[in-house]
Amino acid sequence: MAKAELAHLATPGATLELRVTPKASRNEIREEAGTLRVYVTTAPEDGKANAAVQKLLAKALGVPKSRLTLIRGATARDKVFRVEP
Repeated sequence: MAKAELAHLATPGATLELRVTPKASRNEIREEAGTLRVYVTTAPEDGKANAAVQKLLAKALGVPKSRLTLIRGATARDKVFRVEP
């Protein structure tokens, strides 16, 4: 997805539920059946994949990554991020 393509989801206080696939062939975000699927090339070790997801999601939303907080799923494939004001 292009930069800021998900900008309509970037309302302060909104929560975004994601399904993450680490070690993918490329970084991308897809909306499939109403679910955001995030694919990152990074391996899920030492929080590197979470950082990659946060960076990619921030770019797609058009917000600084400091405005995204991982509130659930630090070690799971299903994650929930909150957009901070």
